[in-house]
Amino acid sequence: MNRTYLGILLAGVALATVPWLGVPTFYESILYLVCHWAILALSWNILSGYSGYFSFGHGAFFGIGMYTTAVFAGKLNWPFLATLPLAALLPALLALGLGFVVFRVRAVRGELFALLTLAVTFVVATIILNTPVDGGPGVYLNAVDVPRIGPTASSSIYLMVLATAVVTLLVSYAVQASRLGVGLFAIHDDEDVAEVMGVPTLGYKLAAYALSCALAGVAGGIHALFVSYVTAGETFNITVPLTVVLMSVLGGTRHWAGPAIGAAAITGLLYFFTAGDHAVAGKAAVGAVLVVVILFLPDGLLGFWLRRRARQLAATPIPQPPDSAPAPAAPPQAPAVHTGQPLLEVRQLSKAFRGVQALDRVTLQVRQGEILGLLGPNGSGKSTFINVVSGHYPLSGGEIVFGGQSLTGAPPHRVARAGIARTYQIPRPFQHLSVLQNVALPAMFGGAALDQRGAEREAWKWLEFTGLQARAHALPEDLNLHQRKFLELARALASRPRLVLLDEVLSGLTPAEIDGAIDLIRRIQAQGSTIVFVEHVMRAVMALTDRIVVLNHGKLIAQGLANDVMQDSGVVSAYLGKPAHA
Repeated sequence: MNRTYLGILLAGVALATVPWLGVPTFYESILYLVCHWAILALSWNILSGYSGYFSFGHGAFFGIGMYTTAVFAGKLNWPFLATLPLAALLPALLALGLGFVVFRVRAVRGELFALLTLAVTFVVATIILNTPVDGGPGVYLNAVDVPRIGPTASSSIYLMVLATAVVTLLVSYAVQASRLGVGLFAIHDDEDVAEVMGVPTLGYKLAAYALSCALAGVAGGIHALFVSYVTAGETFNITVPLTVVLMSVLGGTRHWAGPAIGAAAITGLLYFFTAGDHAVAGKAAVGAVLVVVILFLPDGLLGFWLRRRARQLAATPIPQPPDSAPAPAAPPQAPAVHTGQPLLEVRQLSKAFRGVQALDRVTLQVRQGEILGLLGPNGSGKSTFINVVSGHYPLSGGEIVFGGQSLTGAPPHRVARAGIARTYQIPRPFQHLSVLQNVALPAMFGGAALDQRGAEREAWKWLEFTGLQARAHALPEDLNLHQRKFLELARALASRPRLVLLDEVLSGLTPAEIDGAIDLIRRIQAQGSTIVFVEHVMRAVMALTDRIVVLNHGKLIAQGLANDVMQDSGVVSAYLGKPAHA
């Protein structure tokens, strides 16, 4: 068994002995509150901490769980344990319905998502308060039988919340260690790039949201039994989500155990400082401690430790990949010969931005094994072409066919899995992932579709290919521009693409670095990849390309062999400037 799983289970078993140790009931209540807040903070973190979709609406789903148990157990006399599956299911269904609408709207991110989820809390509270679910007086659970799994009723409730906290910790760790966790972390750093790398962002966000809210609902169901009287005013109080956010941020949102550490720390601080005769001063002291921690440890307690560990790991020399098994060879690929067969066909491709025609009925082919140069002055539509073909932008009209299959209107992750990879003109690495993790991600989610271990081995191969193996454990912020450009290349290649879209990979490099990059691109072609090469460095264009197409104002104005196109009068006028006359 995984040592982390075993450690969590052993800690749970140890805490489960408390009711039989003769500990005063007060301390048992403190442990209950630690577990209760840990569940809420950990479940919040599965969506908001991992993916970056900051929610102020967690209290709504917690409240739905409370009222589900209150109504079915308190009013309809269901057995308490029978209400818990419903307390998980109803919040999860609401999360799926809400997420399916909201997550599809690109503009609803960041603070807009936070405000929307806060509004959901008020809507749910209003509905419950003004319907027979509550109606105003609240719901009593005094007559509900508590399942006796401990020596007393209160200890039985404690053991139930402890078991739920242990399960939530296990789920939090399992999510972070899985493909889902890797995808959520990528969404956190740059959702658009994650989708282009092959991450099914909508599905992953929905899964995280539903899981997060289901766990919050279970916590609510148990808490309804603990308080024995449920009211809308207390249940949907704004302090609930604010406390959850504070605990998660204090502990560290990028570590699976961080929110639990934050929950234990804040609950303990509140007891220590407010248990005596100076409760008001104690609360002020707790606030001061939290302000100091947030100012000096903005990544949280475990976040600080993670960043320090990453720095130490990055400074450690890396003689070879840590896995002694040989890296798997890339699947057999056709040699880079020009078969003349079209790999990519775009027909009448158009893209408009609020009336501005960035691409105007562009039709072209990219042939198997060639390097096609895509030229044009600034604003001619080159990067827009890359963005449309990769799925980053939806097209306004036309058709895209790749390998004989239509990709017209396909989402970016499906384009990536079909075998198209790209780089970005301005490098866009995932800032909180190491160089190795950045390269492993497209190997997992792109055309290669490897498991995590295989993706890491694949990443080592491409880091060595691009000369970045010594920086494998560094964070992207520690790389220079040349290294970031090559990181873009390594990420694109790790997915084992059939077509690579290179968007100005040479811009900003020194002449010596450009020479090295030219050699690298030749080696990429020799691996069997077809390349679309967008570049302004003309000596690289002339040295590498087999054919050239030229765009101007979104229209294709010339295509053919490099020497022929560069002598075309229209190209000279549009791209190089009009020739001077004596």
